[in-house]
Amino acid sequence: HTYSAGGVVINPQGQVLLVSRHSTSWALPKGHIEVGEEPAVTAQREIYEEAGISYLHLVQSLGSYQRYALDPQGHEDPSEMKTIYMYLFHTEQGPLNPQDKENTEARWFTLKEALKQLSHPKDQDFLEQVLPDIEGYLKRQQAD
Repeated sequence: HTYSAGGVVINPQGQVLLVSRHSTSWALPKGHIEVGEEPAVTAQREIYEEAGISYLHLVQSLGSYQRYALDPQGHEDPSEMKTIYMYLFHTEQGPLNPQDKENTEARWFTLKEALKQLSHPKDQDFLEQVLPDIEGYLKRQQAD
């Protein structure tokens, strides 16, 4: 069993960030929590490594969920169960520049596109579950 943290990153256009791992699967940016590291700090570090975004505003925690890890071919690996802690972030930073060799591509998607693009069904379920939080945040942003 491993523990990861990551984020749903929203840009000013209301788009969500997804990253491609080994060019075989699309996911929300996330990675392993290092010993002594707070999950929200892990999330920010992983978002930087996987997408090159260094300026992030933490909006709120989105809870956690569990799923199997994916192997380099994008298939489930039943030998590794993951607990993933997720956070909602906002960024003004637009250009994406992945720093991690395993995550070769990062792209902005509309929420609707992101739901279809995510490779793992549990990632899709999670994003669908937190849509009210994301949409509520976007409405508050528009009102300001």
